[in-house]
Amino acid sequence: MLSEVGQCLSESWSPTIGDPGVMGWATVAVYGVAALLCAVAFYKQPSGRLKVFGYGLTLLLVLLMVNKQLDLQSALTAGARCLAQLQGWYEDRRAIQVGFILVLLLYCIGFGLFVVWVMWRHLGQIWLMLLGLILLLAFIAVRAVGFHHFDAIINAQVGNVKLNWVLELGGLTLIAVNAFWLIVRRRA
Repeated sequence: MLSEVGQCLSESWSPTIGDPGVMGWATVAVYGVAALLCAVAFYKQPSGRLKVFGYGLTLLLVLLMVNKQLDLQSALTAGARCLAQLQGWYEDRRAIQVGFILVLLLYCIGFGLFVVWVMWRHLGQIWLMLLGLILLLAFIAVRAVGFHHFDAIINAQVGNVKLNWVLELGGLTLIAVNAFWLIVRRRA
């Protein structure tokens, strides 16, 4: 079965630049700036939970920056589609997609609550980062599923601005602003 999924995947997906437009590359740049700000903000922190959180977030942002243009989640979607077709449940995929989205969203909320619990003493310093991280992870989770109804919503435009830009860049901006604030506060 695994070789059949691999064969199907190689026929239905190939690596390409995920978002070659100006906004795609601008978003990659924002990921990079947010990651750099996080690295600088947490560099001189004493060892402990705050430093682990900061470096973990920095690493996550770098990985998401690379993935932004490699578009690896589309391989995941194509692989799931191949598996569904090979196992014969492709026509009934909607319920599974909705369930998967709900599980991912619950996971994002659960992860956020776990981080809040672990970082409770530092929430005053990183609450905006956490909010941005939860928004970003929820957006990525929904995008990764490839559910057309959600894709239609997040690809909606108001004027020339797409909702997915607002969600992704909004989460990144919250993270970057919080990191910048930490840097400025430390220097003051």
